[in-house]
Amino acid sequence: MNPLHSFGFLIRDTSDRYVERFEQRAAAVGLGLTQPQSKTLLYLAGREGVSQAQLANLTNLEPMTLMRTLDYLERRELLERRNHPTDRRTYRLYLKPKGAALVDDIWHLIDSIRREIFAGIPKKHVDLMIELLEKTHNNIVSLESPPPMLNTPTLPDGPVSGDTVQRRRKRATSR
Repeated sequence: MNPLHSFGFLIRDTSDRYVERFEQRAAAVGLGLTQPQSKTLLYLAGREGVSQAQLANLTNLEPMTLMRTLDYLERRELLERRNHPTDRRTYRLYLKPKGAALVDDIWHLIDSIRREIFAGIPKKHVDLMIELLEKTHNNIVSLESPPPMLNTPTLPDGPVSGDTVQRRRKRATSR
């Protein structure tokens, strides 16, 4: 087996080539959007009113990348930021009519590219591949470690785990 055809290499190479194909086709049809910009509009279309932080989590884009993306989309009048009614530090995001009109065009482009890249592959195999990728994705996400606990209680012989703290609290409240 070619070591460059391992799972990780194939996933990354396929992803890179897909993004490249998407952006070439988007430019050719006059969308003028990158894949992350399109992804942002698609996620926002189904979740208008989300905060920037929520959208960053949904899209899995780095916060700075998302900020630049939102700035660009706002300049193009595709979305707008509105003040949060109770939190002055937060903006809620909404598609503008011009942005909403592009959502269908983006989906049509995605469908067209999907037909191209899956040409000659039976639908049942495509469906199985998507299912397996979703399961693999979920497995990887479940392996991500939670953020470290701040102010971890310590005893003379070292830090106390979160489970130990929870058990002690439970015992203390049940007395």
